[in-house]
Amino acid sequence: MAKSLNYTCNECGASSTKWSGQCDACQAWNSIVEEKPLAAGPGKKSLGARRGKPIPLTDLATVGEAPPRTMSGVGELDRVLGGGLVKASALLVGGDPGIGKSTLLLQAAARFARNGLKVVYISGEESAAQVQMRARRLGLHESPVALASETNLRDILTTLEAEKPDFAIIDSIQTMWADHVDSAPGSVSQVRTCAHELTTFAKNHDVAIVMVGHVTKEGAIAGPRVVEHMVDTVLYFEGERGHQFRILRSVKNRFGPADEIGVFEMTGKGLAEVKNPSALFLSERTPAPGSVVFGGIEGTRPMLCEIQALVAPSPHSQPRRSVVGWDSGRLAMILAVLESRCGVPFTGLDVYLNVAGGLRISEPAADLAVAAALVSAREDAALPKESVVFGEISLSGALRPVVQTENRLKEAAKLGFTSAITPQQTKQVAASGLTLRQPQDLAGFVEEVFGARS
Repeated sequence: MAKSLNYTCNECGASSTKWSGQCDACQAWNSIVEEKPLAAGPGKKSLGARRGKPIPLTDLATVGEAPPRTMSGVGELDRVLGGGLVKASALLVGGDPGIGKSTLLLQAAARFARNGLKVVYISGEESAAQVQMRARRLGLHESPVALASETNLRDILTTLEAEKPDFAIIDSIQTMWADHVDSAPGSVSQVRTCAHELTTFAKNHDVAIVMVGHVTKEGAIAGPRVVEHMVDTVLYFEGERGHQFRILRSVKNRFGPADEIGVFEMTGKGLAEVKNPSALFLSERTPAPGSVVFGGIEGTRPMLCEIQALVAPSPHSQPRRSVVGWDSGRLAMILAVLESRCGVPFTGLDVYLNVAGGLRISEPAADLAVAAALVSAREDAALPKESVVFGEISLSGALRPVVQTENRLKEAAKLGFTSAITPQQTKQVAASGLTLRQPQDLAGFVEEVFGARS
């Protein structure tokens, strides 16, 4: 078959299937040239010969305006969002069942509505009456929030287009279904399609949309991983049901810092923000062997918490290693370094490690605090009550400095601590007023603090 050619006018962009000396559209002479196809192959399998519109380009020196934000009035929520809600953004919120996602979003919807935004709350898991009962229990029933219970994506988008809200909540994305996809709600294709359509709608109609996502047994948001790449912000709502504390953590944020956290307390009237989480996590602390205060950083916020360790003889041939709130692989590494570089054996001993308050720690700066808690529990010797500990441990037993040392020390001084145990490279901060103890390495720390080196 003969290859079909396409010709375009350089002056007006008119296209034709044959060449001529004069353009029929703008009457320009010698302006028609042959247009090369964008991709080789048939049109149904590739881009073919048809071209799109050129997109405007800019340079790196051009500074764009910061996206406008709307504050909710809840300081912890605004902190995690990066300074407020961004217009035309898509957010994904995940968390364990019953952890308080719907409660948090209902409270946020009420706050945004009181601040002048038009808010729509669409629930696919509960009826409108159930949501109204929760709002009445939380004292939010007089807030101007539009409510509906629906799972059909086509009806939801039609309603949002007609209502033109500023903020919409979809609870949850796993219950939504698109009628042009031949699969059950909650399947991979349905979740991917619904998330894509909602994200596109948010961008095209200047609506901030929050989607609630279920989580798997491992704690990750269920469904295809591509959903997290579609949205602008991914938030995880963490916490243990046995604790009243709840932590909203940002793991992705295109409009603010990632790994930022907001701390809430679950009460009978909903979630109350905690403005001083360090004092809250240490409020019930009793100095004892195995108890160490760690000076950590969560996002941009300094956070002091208690790390607890228990070491006991094991009745089994294989000792147990149980960890809550920290990485089990990191614990195995610290135990190996203590035994190999410091001569502190843990053979035949069960080791239990816990981060108090239901907090989860991922930064390596907790290495020295964990090692101190383990040796303290093994030697049955408590650290000084007013000491805070942080530092990274290498496999050679060396102590490495960590970032944002000044903020950690200032937070410790604010809460009444008088000394800190840190790596040698840590600089004394005049404003903190703390006395620094800086051992040369991990072996020196164990010998100096506990006298347990053997």
